[in-house]
Amino acid sequence: MKEFDGALATLVRDMVETMYAAPGIGLAAPQIGVPLRVIVIDLSVGEEKGALITVVNPEFVEREGEQRHEEGCLSVPGFGGTPVRPARVVVKGLDPDGRERVYTATDLLARAFCHEIDHIDGLLFVDRLTPLKRDLMKRKLRKKVRSDDWDE
Repeated sequence: MKEFDGALATLVRDMVETMYAAPGIGLAAPQIGVPLRVIVIDLSVGEEKGALITVVNPEFVEREGEQRHEEGCLSVPGFGGTPVRPARVVVKGLDPDGRERVYTATDLLARAFCHEIDHIDGLLFVDRLTPLKRDLMKRKLRKKVRSDDWDE
């Protein structure tokens, strides 16, 4: 993304509203059908002023360590898994005004950055699970699709 204009401000506002309404702690533009490298993250789910992080064109500068914790996803409602994620990440990108920002994150924030950057790279947390767990989840998803049962 190269233009930092009113369209970007509108996109970010829409993404934040969608994320909070879900409710979720992160959202990537491709999740709402917009093929841009934009993510929003707020671990407080809108409860803490100043907790919202918006990054345009995020990229990893460093990744180290390993952690495994349960993750869910607004793109795969009702399903969770424990993908392997880095314990610590450094992410650089631009804020909505086009200024460079660098974030050092651990724990949940590191996982959220990884999760959302995966989305803009065309991946879901499911892609990071072991083959056995991924196959089990696919079977459950197919069953839900066949029965049209999404009330979980």
